[in-house]
This record gives sequence, C-alpha cells and structure tokens, in this order.
Amino acid sequence: MTHIPDMPDIEWRISPGLTPYDQSLAEMEARAAAVVAGEARELVWLLEHPPVYTAGTSADPVELVDPRFPVFQTGRGGKYTYHGPGQRTGYLVLDLNKRGRDVRHFVHTLEDWLIAALGRLGVNAFRAEGRVGIWTRDGGSEAKVGAIGVRVRRWVTLHGFAINVAPDLSHFGGIVPCGLPEFPVTSLFALNGVKSLETFDEALAFSFPAFLNDLGAVR
Repeated sequence: MTHIPDMPDIEWRISPGLTPYDQSLAEMEARAAAVVAGEARELVWLLEHPPVYTAGTSADPVELVDPRFPVFQTGRGGKYTYHGPGQRTGYLVLDLNKRGRDVRHFVHTLEDWLIAALGRLGVNAFRAEGRVGIWTRDGGSEAKVGAIGVRVRRWVTLHGFAINVAPDLSHFGGIVPCGLPEFPVTSLFALNGVKSLETFDEALAFSFPAFLNDLGAVR
C-alpha cells in the first residue's frame, strides 16, 4: 500500500485497473473548473489507461505511423505520445495562483520531481536541452523514460506526466514519440527490472513534499 502524503489541501488519488482516456479527461477538466471556482481541492491523480495514442497541440499527422490504437486529440502541449498498461500516468490539477504563476518554473519543478523519484529507484534520469521529457541512458544511448505534457487554464494546471514503468515498448512503434525519431524509448523494467507501479508511486510520494516546496519557492 502506497503511503499517501498527508496534505489536506490536495487529494492524492490512485485509481486501480485501467481508466478509459476520455473518462479521465472529462473528470480532470471538471475538477480543474471546480478548483478555479474554489469548489474543490487540488488533485494528484495516478492511473493507467488502456492503450491509446494522444496528440498534443503541435502533433504532426505524419508522425502517426500506425494508428493501431484509438487516437485522441488533447489540449496539452507537445506531439504524439502513448499511454497504456504498465505506464504510470499522473494528472496534476494544481492552482498556480497560490503556487506561483510561472509555467516554465512549474514544468522545470515537475521534471525535478520525476528525476528525484526515478533516482530513488536507481535510475539516473535527467533533462535534455531542447528536448521535453525525462531522459536516461540505456546501453550507452540516450533514451526517453518519461513524457511531460501540460496545459494551464486560468492558472490551474491540467494533464501532467507519463513514466514508463513496465509497458509493452513495442506499442510506441505506432507513433514517432514526441516527434523525436532518432531517440528510443525505455522503461524502468528494461533498465533495472522494476515493474511495480506501487514501487514507483512510493518514490513519487516520498519526493512530493520537496516538489511542492520548490514549486512554491519565492521567485
């Protein structure tokens, strides 16, 4: 059982099983509107989806190589990405009105949080100049282990991240992941045998207070 951070202003939710992508999108949008209206708490929502491809606002149709799974248009930034079983997707509905109205700082701090969580599991992850996402080295080559795509509406965040814990990596073959054909994707399982989503959730939870602290730092 994952230790859930004790933070009364933020709901930390872990959904079992596979949550349909369109269902989660509608619920996330509704929650963000409620946060804007002051009618709901902020939310960190960890879940898995059935296999889908999603297109960000800069997606190029030629990078949808083989639409073998349902394709969803989404308002997040970025290009095509994949969601599916064995991947930990995290949706963040956070109010930047009280945590700093700085989208670039939010993304940078989100990257730091994911890098710290992966580091607790023995993966040396890093950000790469000019390339969005979370990177590591797999057999000496740089490979992507996580994707980031966010949207901010009235200073409340939507969407978030997807970390490859133990998905079927062949499913990425239907797209050019994030528009970067020269770089492969990898997973925690491929790197060091970690395949438990709960293990990754624990690492996320441990590093979450530091993420919030850094996000709210005076700038």
